[in-house]
Order: sequence, then C-alpha cells, then structure tokens
Amino acid sequence: MSARIFIDGQAGTTGLGIVQRLRGMPGIELITLEEAYRKEPKARAEATAGADVTILCLPDDAAREAVELAPPGARILDASTAHRIAPGWVYGFAELDSAQPGKIAAATRVANPGCYATGAIALLHPLIQAGLLPHGQHLSINAVSGYSGGGKVMIASHEATNGPAFELYGLGLAHKHIPEIMVLSGLSRRPLFVPSVGHFAQGMLVCIPLFLDQLPGTPTAYEISEAYREHYGHAPDIITHPGIYGGTLEPDALNGTNQLEIFVCANGAFEQAVLIARLDNLGKGASGAAVQNLKLMLGDS
Repeated sequence: MSARIFIDGQAGTTGLGIVQRLRGMPGIELITLEEAYRKEPKARAEATAGADVTILCLPDDAAREAVELAPPGARILDASTAHRIAPGWVYGFAELDSAQPGKIAAATRVANPGCYATGAIALLHPLIQAGLLPHGQHLSINAVSGYSGGGKVMIASHEATNGPAFELYGLGLAHKHIPEIMVLSGLSRRPLFVPSVGHFAQGMLVCIPLFLDQLPGTPTAYEISEAYREHYGHAPDIITHPGIYGGTLEPDALNGTNQLEIFVCANGAFEQAVLIARLDNLGKGASGAAVQNLKLMLGDS
C-alpha cells in the first residue's frame, strides 16, 4: 500500500493519535503544513487535492468548511460530529454488519463514529436487528470515559489539579452523540443518555440496563449473549463474552487497542440485565477507528 494522507487538524487529541498509529504503517506519506499555513484555506485545499485521503480532526463548523473547500472527488474521513448522519456519508463503524466494510471501502465521504456512540450502537443494533429489542423501547444509557475524551482543555485541567475524581455532565440531556446512536442503532424513541468522566486518562464503559420482562417474548440473557456472538462473528475487533458475566470491570483494559468487548450481566430471578461495552475512547472510540476506516478506504482490509 502506498498513499498520501493529509490530516487537517493533526495537533488535536484525535489527530495526534492517528499520526502515532500511521507512523508504523509502511507506504504512508503524511502531508504536513507548516504552522503558519495550518488554518489557511488555500493551503488546506491544496493539501486535500494532493492527498489520497484527507482526515478531518476539526470542530464541527471547521469540518463543514473543509468539506466545502475540498475539490470534487476528494476522499474525506471526518472525525467530527458534523456529518455522522448527513446524506451521502457512510458511517465508519465497520462492524455494523457484514456489508459495512465494503461500503466504507467504496465511499468518498466517511464519518468516523463518536466514542460513546460506538459502544451504544455496538450493544443496541444487533438486538434490534434480531428482533429482541423493539425500535421504540424506553432505554437509558449510562457511560463513563477517561478525561482524554474531553480534549486538550480537560486533559490539562485533570493533569494540573488531579481531579475531579468523577463528574456527570450533559445533564441537559442533549448530548451530541444521541442522533447517531438513534439512527445507526435503529431506535425510534430517544434514549436517556447520561455521560460521565472519571479521573483516569483513557478507557470507556457504556452500560444499558434492561428489564427483560418488558421485551417481546421475554428473551433470556443467554439469548441476548448468543445474538451478539452471531452478529459479530465476522468482526475480529469485537470480543463477545459468552454467557453471563458476573465479575468486575475496569474501563481501561483495552487501552491502546482497536478492540471493543461486549458483556451481558444478568439476574434471571429478577428478569434484569445490563449490557456493557468496553473500549478505548481514543482507540476504537476515535483514532483507532479512523485508521481502521482509512485502511478500508485504501483497499487494505
């Protein structure tokens, strides 16, 4: 594989993570702008024109501007929220189903998923597809991320002050990942999503509680676990743990990888279950997924 890649916004957390991963890939040439030209529209457009793929690691408005500046036919992978459910863009969760890698490989516009959304969609989509979970189910999603997910300002704050140990946020219940969670999972009813941040650098747990007796046919936790195993049989980066899990879980066990683990915890006597996805918010939740999508776009699966 030989390709020229331009990362627009490579100084940010996601951009730096992508650069680090690409340095170990043979045949990749990074197009780099001098500091004085990194925000100059003409220089960015020229870099995009000269790249096989441009990766956007920018705020939403800047990402939209970059797409408008791009020449016709330019292949773009956008790590912002701006285009995740936009028409004409392919969602970059390769494990969504067996056809998704091919869609990503053929696309000129790919939207990299959000970190929380990756975990939530990984848990919800297979169950809705299998008919175990209704589209209109009342759901709550609770998640905790390392502070690196908050970008440079939050990273600097946590590293300077050693805290806070834990904090809830997004309590206006309008988190930016909710639209993509709904569209890509197949939900018709808006879930209640409560994100949080802990005083650890990276790692993530996404949890969805279920009352099994509220679901059609009252599926067992074992049936749910098997649905995951069947759905992700084609996906080497998704680890589905068989049966019922009853141990403890730390959020950082997959740090530095592009893997995602799925656990089903349950108590049959109470007909209750908790679905849990564990991932690295900077790996499968950001830079790792971006490099996975880039490889597909370049024909290196």
